[in-house]
Amino acid sequence: MLRAKNLYRLARSRKGEKFMSIKAEDIRNIAVIGHSGEGKTSVCEAILFNGKSTDRLGKTTEGTTVTDYDEQEIARQMSISLSAAFTAWNGVKINLLDVPGFYDFEGELNEALRAAGGALIVTSASGTLSVGAEKCLDLCLKNKIPMVIFINGMDKDNADYEGTVNALKAKYAGKIAPIQIPLMQGNKMIGYINALTEKAFRFSEEGLKEIPIPEEMKGTLATMQENLTETAAENDEALLDKYFSEGELSKEEIIHGIRKGIYNVNTIPVMAGSALQNRGIINLMDEIVKYMPKAIERREVLASAVGKDELVGITCIENAPFAAQVFKTVVDPFVGKLNVMKVFRGTLKSGSTVYNSTTGKTERISQIYLLKGKKQEVVSELNAGDIGAVSKLTATNTGDTLCDESEKVKFDPIHFPRPVLSMAIYAEKKGDEDKIFAGLNKLAEEDYTFTVSKNAETGEMVISGQGETHLDVINKKLKAKFNVSALLKTPKIAYRETIRKTVEAEGKHKKQSGGHGQYGHCKVRFEPFDGEFEFAEEVVGGSVPKQYIPAVEKGLRECLPNGVLAGYPVTGLRAVLYDGSYHDVDSSEMAFKLAAALAFKEGLKNANPVLLEPIMKLRIAIPESYLGDIMGDMNKRRGRILGIDMLDDMQVVNAEAPQAELFRYATDLRSMTQGRGKFVAELERYEEVPFAEAEKIIKARAAEKEQAN
Repeated sequence: MLRAKNLYRLARSRKGEKFMSIKAEDIRNIAVIGHSGEGKTSVCEAILFNGKSTDRLGKTTEGTTVTDYDEQEIARQMSISLSAAFTAWNGVKINLLDVPGFYDFEGELNEALRAAGGALIVTSASGTLSVGAEKCLDLCLKNKIPMVIFINGMDKDNADYEGTVNALKAKYAGKIAPIQIPLMQGNKMIGYINALTEKAFRFSEEGLKEIPIPEEMKGTLATMQENLTETAAENDEALLDKYFSEGELSKEEIIHGIRKGIYNVNTIPVMAGSALQNRGIINLMDEIVKYMPKAIERREVLASAVGKDELVGITCIENAPFAAQVFKTVVDPFVGKLNVMKVFRGTLKSGSTVYNSTTGKTERISQIYLLKGKKQEVVSELNAGDIGAVSKLTATNTGDTLCDESEKVKFDPIHFPRPVLSMAIYAEKKGDEDKIFAGLNKLAEEDYTFTVSKNAETGEMVISGQGETHLDVINKKLKAKFNVSALLKTPKIAYRETIRKTVEAEGKHKKQSGGHGQYGHCKVRFEPFDGEFEFAEEVVGGSVPKQYIPAVEKGLRECLPNGVLAGYPVTGLRAVLYDGSYHDVDSSEMAFKLAAALAFKEGLKNANPVLLEPIMKLRIAIPESYLGDIMGDMNKRRGRILGIDMLDDMQVVNAEAPQAELFRYATDLRSMTQGRGKFVAELERYEEVPFAEAEKIIKARAAEKEQAN
């Protein structure tokens, strides 16, 4: 293994900064992904330790890992944000992107896969295929991202390597290629045989110790080598011809065929070990260097030529106009904003000026960093294929393209899932509302999977995200980063009121006191209306003088926000002023406004007022096996199934349901489908609330008002 000092060309400036430069052919960009809690961060930690990037093997249980450094990650013992680190191994720089596996942080996965050249999928030796691993495998296959699978936890008593491999093969037939045989003692892995190098190793206190291949394992090894030979041949026509004619391939040819299969995502190698015990990790690192694509080999990335109606292919070339994309933003109230980027072409240098083709503004590059968790190492440049960060950019955010002004290009934006759960957020301390809003807007710069807005109808500040854990994390970040405490509550429903029949009502405001009195009198007909609100007048004979008619309309409009049933806004109403009377001296605009309000209250009470509730349109994507459960659950939510479509291998249920029944649907859907289901919802229309439900809402609203008073 070459140490970092042999890997990089190093120099020092007078300020003592370290200057590093590395070629794209010596870089592997690896996203470490998979189901939550299966050891991704521990795998990263062992890789960094073996590469001498750290001097101790940290543990998530102790809060001492490099990539889980946020205080919430330490407290929860789980990753909640994408974190970058790097190490050197066998002359190669391995950039690691440690990605959260919990469902609520799916956006971090999309960010990582934009920058990665390959994926390391970590799964437990449970004997099954976890949902998270399955989703990651499917996503990588869809996006043609080369993968390697590491079966972790082989030190546990119930470890089932064979069952896990069989579960993978059952789902991904023809693609799974185990390249090592674990040597087991009881249920624990004590070493392994590398089928490609035909060497056996045993774990010891001093490290790996080469041993003779056990006799009883030679038959298994021969079978595995035959399978690998066939896999290699299937990935290359020349090798296939040779295999058919000669019946065998050389080791070098097998390795070439396997590597080609990995690159084309036709072959997914499988290894095993224990990250906590640092067993099998060195072998994993060897295979990452040997088989995973070099940064220079990444497929051509398409971008739009700015100002031209054409696409251009961006290849990983060092001596070409600079082009990079920011795939992650970290906001710190003390340090400021840090933009993490992948350089797709050219070289980024300190002191240079680059063009942000997303915003149309130029940015001055001051400091460039390599990231190792929360630690930052200053470098003078970042070459094509590498990953680093820049601080103090004023108009650059996640997804933005930075490029050379001489050749302006723009990469496609990164896809982020739409929010699926909303909560109202209140200041714990009165007067902190502005601080909360400012803090949330700052946090939104680093997390594009949540939004913050003010509901105009309910007056509540609402945050929307990917689940309860996601919103709880955001709330705790507010306290940790901006020192402001907030409470999360179930948001209010924006109910509305309307009428079902036409009525006529009279409003008379008459008051006599010293001097001029007050007199306003109007007769108004209230009708159901297919729209929000309409005012008309049919006054004849001047019973209401024209100068007072606008006051009647204004008085009615001011009543609309507070209906007669429960004080919700009134909609679907047409008001026609058809008669009234006035006094030459005592009538005024104010008197007619007050008269209109009296008519409004009297009229709506007698017009069969009803409550309306928002009805949401849903598209729910699920595997077919869950279809019955989803349809039954939707019926319990007062929902309607409109139809079912097919999308790839998923069933898409089109449905409608009241918003009041959907607040925690994101959590419930995951529970019903073991995390495999997804949905999107949008407001479709308003519908009348059933009588029994309406009574509950009216009573609750009355109790709320009484408590407020």
